[in-house]
Amino acid sequence: MYLVGGNGHEYHFKHRTLPHARSRRSISHTRLLKSHPLIHTAIQQPGFKRVKRGLRPAIPAIHGLKFDANYHNAQNDNADIEPTDPYFHLQWYLKNTGQNGGKARLDLNVQAAWNQGITGKNVTTAIMDDGVDYMHPDLKFNYNAEASYDFSSNDPFPYPRYTDDWFNSHGTRCAGEVAAARDNGICGVGVAYDSKIAGIRMLDQPYMTDLIEANSMGHKPHQIHIYSASWGPTDDGKTVDGPRNATMRAIVQGVNEGRNGLGNIYVWASGDGGEEDDCNCDGYAASMWTISINSAINDGQNAHYDESCSSTLASTFSNGAKDPNTGVATTDLYGKCTTTHSGTSAAAPEAAGIFALALEANPDLTWRDIQHLTVLTSKRNSLFDAKNRFHWTMNGVGLEFNHLFGFGVLDAGGMVTLAKQWHTVPARYHCDAGVIEQPHPIYSGRSLFLELKTDACKGSNTEVNYLEHVQAVISANASRRGDLELFVTSPMGTRSMILSRRANDDDHRDGFTKWPFMTTHSWGEYPHGVWKLEARFNSAQPRSGWLIEWSLVLHGTKEAPYRTLSPASPHSKLAIVKKAHEDKKMQ
Repeated sequence: MYLVGGNGHEYHFKHRTLPHARSRRSISHTRLLKSHPLIHTAIQQPGFKRVKRGLRPAIPAIHGLKFDANYHNAQNDNADIEPTDPYFHLQWYLKNTGQNGGKARLDLNVQAAWNQGITGKNVTTAIMDDGVDYMHPDLKFNYNAEASYDFSSNDPFPYPRYTDDWFNSHGTRCAGEVAAARDNGICGVGVAYDSKIAGIRMLDQPYMTDLIEANSMGHKPHQIHIYSASWGPTDDGKTVDGPRNATMRAIVQGVNEGRNGLGNIYVWASGDGGEEDDCNCDGYAASMWTISINSAINDGQNAHYDESCSSTLASTFSNGAKDPNTGVATTDLYGKCTTTHSGTSAAAPEAAGIFALALEANPDLTWRDIQHLTVLTSKRNSLFDAKNRFHWTMNGVGLEFNHLFGFGVLDAGGMVTLAKQWHTVPARYHCDAGVIEQPHPIYSGRSLFLELKTDACKGSNTEVNYLEHVQAVISANASRRGDLELFVTSPMGTRSMILSRRANDDDHRDGFTKWPFMTTHSWGEYPHGVWKLEARFNSAQPRSGWLIEWSLVLHGTKEAPYRTLSPASPHSKLAIVKKAHEDKKMQ
């Protein structure tokens, strides 16, 4: 028995003789616990599956590459301020000079942050994964042992378990992207190379439990600033799953109470299911408490494994184009290096590193400030959908978004600059804006349209005038769930696809039960007026279903969020949105 959670009255009881995954045999033990007068609730921990996000290469990772010793002098005018690490010129996502067929200057713009003296000092990022090789020479001096723990083995040493195929290299690779040391002659350099990393080993066991996830996400919330997660439910295009009860409570507690009330930042890889999947069916990536990050490759197009959804906030980079060596160069197990780290697994830690830079620049940033900064400083740059499905669209206050890339690629220099002059956004409110509870049939060949008119809780103590996240909480079923598509349109005309077709999802029984589909695309918009929901089938075969219930939940502020900020440029996103808010107020 040991204490769990942060409230002081939840405990984990482990039966020493009961088989781990035999729930029926545990019924009598659970009943016995429930009957005790000091026990309020007893819940058995069932096992479920969680998978790492990242393509596993068919060949071993590449190590010991030969480098051109004259590379820096020959190709870089600013060699005196660039890292000297041997893999730096392979880290195109940090500085893209067009190497390996990439698009020059399509990168994270980290040099602009480093030039301001911002390198991630006094910020700790927890890598929630399969362990971290904390003895790696490129990581060991930035390792925060006090904030680390192994929830797979229940000890303070989250070292990866050995396997012949290096399967447990995932966390070590992610850690190097964030905090690999600079100018030490080893591998490359981390985005926030003076920041600290904590290892939280929690993926490497036969099954996951709600308790392991909750303990991981609530571990040392005042010492850990950022939690980086490159995993989630199976990316098979048919799973609909998300955090269980204890995990959700841990995340909510983290954003409300972590970092001494400023809120922990949870960064999530959006998923590797490609166009067969939709990350709005992943309750971790689609949560408004997390920052969901997608990826692009070195020429600006989406990776073939990228999922699309309306909850993605921004993008970073993963492996590039056809050459496997244009993957993400980073640390690997046993003191090695790799150039083949990939998947949205590689994208999330890059974002965590940029957020670490922002927190050094302004330690008073709240978890919501980080999201606002992400929206306002991410750039369209050269990002595009390789299959021409999703185009860049402008929302009602002038913010460009893309269904694949969110609000664009993260810009470390831009985020750090704005963070330094940032004023915390006003209080956030939650408005239950309306509900339609009458079931409506959905037929093939024509769309079902429903409307909700709302005043966004005007005049109440939960009034929302400026949007952040919008949730459409929906119950629906269909003769084939994967052929159902859902769209929500805001009063300012922004249309979000909140569910796309999933070819592998042949469910005809479970459907969706109060599933919170989320969109970020109406960020900054004025929510008063008519919201429209469209449900339709995308299939050549006849389908039928029911839209059983739709409730609209608005999250945002009563006061204009940027009213106290002064834009540095009249063409910046901040200036555009601020002017839109001022114009709306004058009407």
